[in-house]
Amino acid sequence: MRNVIILPWLEVENANAVAGLTWGFPSITHFLGYTHALSRKLELSHGLRLNGCGVVCHRHQAHAYSSGRDYQFALTRNPLTREGKTASFNEEGRMHLTVSLVLECHGEIANGDNGLRELAAHLQILCQSQKLAGGTITRLRNVQVCSTSNFKNHRYSLMPGFALQDRSPWLEEHYQLLKQSHPTVEMIDAWLDFAALKMVAKKDEQSEDDAEWTYQAKPQPGYLVPLMTGWQRISPLYEPGSVANARDGDSPFCFAEAVYGIGEWSGVHRIKEADDLFWRYHTTATGYYCRGQAANDEDLPDDGLANDSDYFDIF
Repeated sequence: MRNVIILPWLEVENANAVAGLTWGFPSITHFLGYTHALSRKLELSHGLRLNGCGVVCHRHQAHAYSSGRDYQFALTRNPLTREGKTASFNEEGRMHLTVSLVLECHGEIANGDNGLRELAAHLQILCQSQKLAGGTITRLRNVQVCSTSNFKNHRYSLMPGFALQDRSPWLEEHYQLLKQSHPTVEMIDAWLDFAALKMVAKKDEQSEDDAEWTYQAKPQPGYLVPLMTGWQRISPLYEPGSVANARDGDSPFCFAEAVYGIGEWSGVHRIKEADDLFWRYHTTATGYYCRGQAANDEDLPDDGLANDSDYFDIF
């Protein structure tokens, strides 16, 4: 049986605002990681498993200020060293945000409506005990548990807000289109057409030396944003303990790099079904990725893994 768990209006302080080359909102991997940690606890206590996660943003405030042309993060001052010098540290961008999470729940919930209310009360406490994107959850409205068919009656509690949807297939389509006219083009060139603010010079018909600079629209309409969508392995899988300074000496080790895609912020009123919101793990032999409902699951290669927990046992 499949149900939907709604964690409405989670207020998070000091969440991570940097995701690889992108900044301004946590990576989708943060939200699926939060879902996976919650799923492991529910599997032990209630025999339930969480697979998909939908993200709806209501408010966001990045800890950054404008220096005229660029933005810089407002960083905290670390304690001084014993010598009285400022300790070196990596820049960490933070933000406050208010989001709602829609979780896909698999498993039997006993006792009918009473069981749904008991599960919601259990999650009300459990959800706030975890970190979300490295930030602290300070407030949460009443958790709701309903069937997938009854989701339409609950989506109005998520307004006003914008849902993050996967549009990475548009990136592949645009890349194939660019290759027809520029055979040497790379995928990053297609990605930058979505991610960067571009201006194009058009020759002035009245003067040979002058040109007019105009904004180059993105390949697709909508509020499109660049996203970090997973990790790709770039090295062989080493035996446990064979790599120096690894965090875990008992697990296999490999080097990895971030994978990027395209997302779209859509108004919640445009969401018809809960499946339109869900992001899910997709694991392969060389990495793991987060894909939305926009990706046709039938077209994805079979990786032989039963669920996302099998991934963490391999890598």
